[in-house]
Amino acid sequence: MDTKIDGLIVKDRVYSVSEVTEIVKTALEVALPQVWVEGEVSGHKKAASGHVFFSLKDEKCVIKAVMWQSTARKVAFDLKDGLKVVCRGKVSVYEPRGDYQLYVDLVEPKGKGALQLRFEQLKEKLRAEGLFDEKRKRKLPLRPRTIGVVTSPTGAAIRDILRVLERRYAKLHVVIYPARVQGEGAAAEIVEGIDALGARPGIDVLIVGRGGGSIEDLWAFNEEPVARAIARSGVPVISAVGHEVDFTIADFVADVRASTPSAAAEMVIETEEAFAERISSQTRRLGELLRYAIQDRRSEVADLAQHRIFQNFEVRLANLGRRVDELETRGRNVLRAERQRISEHKGAARLADERLRNILRRMVGERRATWERCAAALNALSPLAVLKKGYALVWTDGGLRLARRVEDVAAGEAVLVSFFKGEFRARVESVDKTKLLESRFLKEG
Repeated sequence: MDTKIDGLIVKDRVYSVSEVTEIVKTALEVALPQVWVEGEVSGHKKAASGHVFFSLKDEKCVIKAVMWQSTARKVAFDLKDGLKVVCRGKVSVYEPRGDYQLYVDLVEPKGKGALQLRFEQLKEKLRAEGLFDEKRKRKLPLRPRTIGVVTSPTGAAIRDILRVLERRYAKLHVVIYPARVQGEGAAAEIVEGIDALGARPGIDVLIVGRGGGSIEDLWAFNEEPVARAIARSGVPVISAVGHEVDFTIADFVADVRASTPSAAAEMVIETEEAFAERISSQTRRLGELLRYAIQDRRSEVADLAQHRIFQNFEVRLANLGRRVDELETRGRNVLRAERQRISEHKGAARLADERLRNILRRMVGERRATWERCAAALNALSPLAVLKKGYALVWTDGGLRLARRVEDVAAGEAVLVSFFKGEFRARVESVDKTKLLESRFLKEG
């Protein structure tokens, strides 16, 4: 049944929000199962999960977009705000918020290839960090003894390098680190080779490269890990990738760029004849410079000899000689007087030392006699000395308490009697608390 309101026919059925959202979602997915959308990236954000969220906008409208982690990791360049791109995907509705958005499964930069854009982005990033600065680049060694090469062991590049090195200087030692130079995993192997040879003792210079190819074939040398491995290498690096017209990130970071692998080999070592000629030329030049320098010094000496300051020089020199002799004589006299004074002081010191020794011996003797008198007096007052005279000590409580008075002992109690040497145990038969010791002596008398 329909109801007419203000000229509009309205269905009597009432839809829930979920139902309306589901209808809209279905309609969009049916109408736009796959669509290409062009716009400018805005609000770019990468979640911790790896999913990427952003918006596409033009002069009039904005549409939200989402790219799942599995798709985002395949993108060959860095998405960022302001970048114009073309995205492929489906339009659907995010039901919890009722937002319609584009679910992207492919993204390409507008008007420029993805690899080319990635190349330029990385180039600008490394340039800003200073990895391309000429100040950080090192000169090649004049006469290397050992050269490291990171390349494919089966490619044309290694054959060209070895042929040129053999022709130019057969005594050169070459260490090859075999690595893939294109395809997945190639960049990691190149990095391992640079790090391994760069840290190996005796390596003087590295050649890193391969023969020519498409941008995809050469892409391993445009990877950021390879660029950073070259930058941190402990020895100079020559980048020899492709042909003269090929440029890679490795070329900009390396200490020297060679147009081809063969050119790198020619660059790293001169021929024996050229090197010998250079030594001969430098020797001749050094000889000429020395001759010119000697001639200049001779002219300067001759000019100085004519200067007025050197007039009567011999007379002045003789006067200075006499002055030196006088000073030497005075110095000897002073030294002799000081020796005499030191000798006299030594005699006085020996006499004072003997007097001090006598005083110390007398004081020690007096202190020893005093100590012996004190020790004798102390020994006379010792209880042990009294016991030596025949006296004894009586202990009660199993020998733990000394009986000092007759009241400390009871009849029938066990006691311990100690002499200076030896002891015995006894039992008290009786106790007389009134009898004096002197009465016993009087009775015996």
